[in-house]
Amino acid sequence: MPIQRFRVNGQPVEVDVEDDVRLLWVLRDLLGITGPKYGCGLSVCQACTSLVNGEAFNPCAVPVGQLRPSDEVTTIEGLPGAVGLELHPVQEAWLDEDVAQCGFCQPGQIMTAVDLVQRLVAEGRAEVTDAELDQLRNVCRCGTYPRVRAAIRRALAAVSETPVFVGASH
Repeated sequence: MPIQRFRVNGQPVEVDVEDDVRLLWVLRDLLGITGPKYGCGLSVCQACTSLVNGEAFNPCAVPVGQLRPSDEVTTIEGLPGAVGLELHPVQEAWLDEDVAQCGFCQPGQIMTAVDLVQRLVAEGRAEVTDAELDQLRNVCRCGTYPRVRAAIRRALAAVSETPVFVGASH
């Protein structure tokens, strides 16, 4: 089998796996990183959302062979370390707004929120519109969407004061 090389949560990794194996299975089954959840396997529910090079993506839909050795995958486990804090400001906002209920979707929700907040701050914006929040498509079976929105707004306010970015693209 081919050796796949890339970075995960700041560390270089090598895995011996076929090119067409989905990255989610590599993360969970081979590397023991269980934050990204398997929900649908079709990039619809977005429970697996992580970051690649600082931007949101769904590893359930990405074959590991598409990654380059320089690609940096950040999962919920690596989010605080990627910004040098105990918790990322989005994670802090999630706690402050008491977002989680069952918790299954939360890693994906948080990683999607990080991507949105980073993009807005990079644009020099300190506010998010309802239309932008409506474009988020992570599925939450508990229906905590109002708290997700409040947490994103709280995190954006905090990060706008002191920008915190993950990855090379921001």
